[in-house]
Amino acid sequence: MSRIGKLPIPVPSGVNVKVESNHVSVEGPRGRLERSLPSQIEIELEGGHLVCRRPSDGREHRSLHGLTRTLVANMVTGVSSGFRKELELVGVGYRAQKQGDELVLTLGFSHPVRFRPPEGVGIEVADPTHFAVTGNSKEQVGQVAADLRRLRPPEPYKGKGVHYRGERIRRKAGKAGKGAK
Repeated sequence: MSRIGKLPIPVPSGVNVKVESNHVSVEGPRGRLERSLPSQIEIELEGGHLVCRRPSDGREHRSLHGLTRTLVANMVTGVSSGFRKELELVGVGYRAQKQGDELVLTLGFSHPVRFRPPEGVGIEVADPTHFAVTGNSKEQVGQVAADLRRLRPPEPYKGKGVHYRGERIRRKAGKAGKGAK
């Protein structure tokens, strides 16, 4: 039995949900999200809650049940409060700054790295070493944060690179003979 799939999704006030066969449209104070979902899972609006139902207990239907419920719940959360991923730069001379819509990163390369986020995703720079990716779509926010982290992934010896806020990097010992003389 899917434990996630059978949970009802509360719809906050100010959020409108339209369900047409397998297409769900959610509109709220932060914008609008639409998505086509697997046609095997039924989605119904019942008394301020969205409920997902599966036709059988087959393996495919069980896996689609939890997936569908989570996708719809993320859409409702996105249009009501949004999503945010915070990143930080660790390294001497590493910094981030905003120029117009672009994020300009100095990551120890011979050139500054310019990154323009896709439509629907914003980047906020708190200080030169901390910035955040925000948006309504959890998938887009996570993908943009992963793309930024991939520009200079954290290395295991000194821990330099782009980290998710609060991420723990497993550190390796350097050369065995270092510091012996």
